[in-house]
Amino acid sequence: MPTSSLSSPKAATLTVKPKTGLADEPLDIKVEGLGPGERVTLRATAISYRGRRFHSLAHYQADCRGRLDLARAPALGGDFTGVEPMGLLWSLTPAGSQDPRLSQMPRGVMRNPLKVEVTVHRAPRQPAEPLGPALASAQVQRWFSTPELQRARLRARGLRGVFLVPSGDGPFPGLIDMFGDGGLNESRTSLLACRGFATLALPLFGYEDLPPIMKDLNLDYFEEAAKFVQSHPKVKGPNIGVIGSGKGAELAFSMASFLPSIAAVVSINGCVSNTATTLTCGRVILPGLPLNLDKISATDSGVYDVKEALEDPLDPAYQESRIPLEKASAHFLFIVGEDDRHWKSSVYADIAMKHLTEHGKTNFTLLSYPDAGHRIDPPYSPFFAVALDPVLGVSVLGGGQLKAHAIAQIESWKKILEFLHLHLG
Repeated sequence: MPTSSLSSPKAATLTVKPKTGLADEPLDIKVEGLGPGERVTLRATAISYRGRRFHSLAHYQADCRGRLDLARAPALGGDFTGVEPMGLLWSLTPAGSQDPRLSQMPRGVMRNPLKVEVTVHRAPRQPAEPLGPALASAQVQRWFSTPELQRARLRARGLRGVFLVPSGDGPFPGLIDMFGDGGLNESRTSLLACRGFATLALPLFGYEDLPPIMKDLNLDYFEEAAKFVQSHPKVKGPNIGVIGSGKGAELAFSMASFLPSIAAVVSINGCVSNTATTLTCGRVILPGLPLNLDKISATDSGVYDVKEALEDPLDPAYQESRIPLEKASAHFLFIVGEDDRHWKSSVYADIAMKHLTEHGKTNFTLLSYPDAGHRIDPPYSPFFAVALDPVLGVSVLGGGQLKAHAIAQIESWKKILEFLHLHLG
């Protein structure tokens, strides 16, 4: 029987390709020069743009020729099991005492790739035994952009953000990208631009001279953003799309309901009602669906569970907070993590689709992922079960299971690109 004590007949070599590539591209990871059936451990270490360290590992067994191909060989343990060619990437977690809430997704993405080193070690004999010296190593750079992208900071007409345009003459489909947390996040925006979309990363608060915390919002801000994208000479008009996560998704719903120029909406775990803050839409005012603080519970680790805190959108007392989706002519792609602990995303998607159906509309598609959590990012992004809530200012559960969440990110990204290309040309 082969064991980890067998010595390698020659020096091991580790290849990871491509050495430089986009963050949504898969890697080809192979090891040669091991002993037949030798047990080894592969480890990945990543350094984010702020110098934060993340790591992952998995145990494998070489074949009878001393070779190991992660596209075919199952992981036998570690941070994941089974045939997972990209498991070392999507299982990355903060190293040591790093705060688990810290997101790895870089915000300054144009000049700062995610740097990943993969190393191969002889498997330890005991689970608690530290890894020995690396038999071989390889480094790769995971970029969220390309040098050819045109990047422009937006400070016109009260707008703030960054507009990214693909290389070439165009015209390109136009998009607005929004997240529910504060600051500017270009990571998804730049990947969308790399895939052929002229995309505006539109912050809501916590950026430059925008309010430091989320305050009442006005649709005028988002209408100006839509007009900017529409009127850009490299944007294919007349209509554009919007993609949003969390609060960004519900704002995408509102834009589609009140702005005729919105042709496609991607909602990632959004709510069917306006939440937290008032949204003024011309003469229509959507109050924020409130939180019931009595329904927030704390876990033993001090993290809060807020899933039950948001009031019921179907309660007649909060009818005015409902977003009038029936007015929208856009096509909708609802992406739902069924284990979302931030709020009841599955319920909200069901309400939205039932409401659209009752108004004779069939302009929607649902992608629902079992055991996926709240923050569904582009593929191979690390999984974070805890996040800092921008409204409450405390750590809250995001929900989801590691492998299931990774599957949701990989599969939904393909569907998002297909959906946007279909409805925006």
